Amino acid sequence: MAETKTKPTQVKVADFIDAAPDAVRREDAKTLVALMSRVTGEEPVMWGPSIIGFGSYHYRYESGHEGDACRLGFSPRKAELVLYVLTGSPEQEAPLARLGKHRTGKACLYVKKLADVDMAALEEIVRGALAWMDARYPR
Repeated sequence: MAETKTKPTQVKVADFIDAAPDAVRREDAKTLVALMSRVTGEEPVMWGPSIIGFGSYHYRYESGHEGDACRLGFSPRKAELVLYVLTGSPEQEAPLARLGKHRTGKACLYVKKLADVDMAALEEIVRGALAWMDARYPR
């Protein structure tokens, strides 16, 4: 069975953020670190080369594949911020409707810059994602 590539690393989150070439992306990343640290009560950790994660959980699929992943996280990619906070829960529909400019994937929320979104709605989404994770994967 293939080994999971996205694991915690020893890279310092601040060094990773400081190396981002775009000033707006660096500041947005710092803002997200503060928000997710406050909401989760966890220190940020680099997962793989580009994901800043908060907390961890162990999963096991019916296929037998299992591993560890961050409970919540984000990646300040070149084109946009990718937040790993979507659960598919109906409770996220209202804050997503208020969020502002964004797009979604199955579990990812994509934002060009935080100036385009309602930060209260974003925090509600993050809190809801954490509650969902805590219910599904108790600590």
